[in-house]
Amino acid sequence: MKNFALIGASGYIAPRHLKAIKDTNNNLLAAYDRFDSVGIMDSYFPDADFFVEFERFDRHLEKLKYERNVDLDYVSICTPNYLHDSHIRMALRRGADAICEKPLVLNPWNIDALTNIEKETGQKVYNILQLRVHQSIIDLKKKIDAAPKDKIFDVDLTYLTSRGNWYYTSWKGDMEKSGGIATNIGVHFYDMLSWIFGDVKENIVHVHEHDRAAGYLELERARVRWFLSINEDVLPDEVKARGQRTFRSITIEGEELEFSGGFTDLHNRVYESILDGKGYGLEDARQAIEIVHNIRHAEPRGLVGEYHPFAKKPLSKHPFSK
Repeated sequence: MKNFALIGASGYIAPRHLKAIKDTNNNLLAAYDRFDSVGIMDSYFPDADFFVEFERFDRHLEKLKYERNVDLDYVSICTPNYLHDSHIRMALRRGADAICEKPLVLNPWNIDALTNIEKETGQKVYNILQLRVHQSIIDLKKKIDAAPKDKIFDVDLTYLTSRGNWYYTSWKGDMEKSGGIATNIGVHFYDMLSWIFGDVKENIVHVHEHDRAAGYLELERARVRWFLSINEDVLPDEVKARGQRTFRSITIEGEELEFSGGFTDLHNRVYESILDGKGYGLEDARQAIEIVHNIRHAEPRGLVGEYHPFAKKPLSKHPFSK
């Protein structure tokens, strides 16, 4: 049984980590979050200590080590994107391995710095890249790997997930804290696509606004037109008619990739792999971080070249603009 701590216990994704820790027969010693709406912990680790002040959380872990001889093995990190780097560093220096949600960090050079700390401490950093363990994605990778090596696939990625005005008040709406649309809601798709289709050859941004981003990504074995948005207005009419607020589509050579199900135990499978010494490390995360960093800093070209059809949809004002 391994000992865990959790940073970011009140967030949306935290229950998946709590479940994974529990289902892999491990123990949560302590959790931290600035917010105290963490009743979900009762379903998994009611006896774990909880802190709303980071300093007290850190001191508690130290006391466990030096006063009770209890070692910390892993720190699971589910905090806002811009805090990942700092919390990973804390875990490593505390003598634990870090298991961090996506995006691992916001900038490629953060990976280089963490690599140095890994070497210095002897600890490891793992990233939750759960789409890589989804059976439909695994099957697709096998299919692409088996295709003629000179075959270049045409791919369209469309991901629309409606968000209300709260989004722009929260850290998610702050480019400096979240990394923007592509980082916040797209990074796992870029990881999946580059894992399957290879290294980046060209990365073009056509549109980049507060509520959407669109571009063209050329990989070794794919030409990808992509469109991401959090604006409900861009949903297809048939999706709105069904009362849905989310639309996800990946087509490869015009054929829809079906992977709407099979998500319930993906975090468990990633945790099992980490505990078995096979998890996804810093270098596994690098290419997706480079992709979203470059998107964030690219000058949009407008509607020229190979752009996604949804890129033509009318732009919207920021909800807080006058």
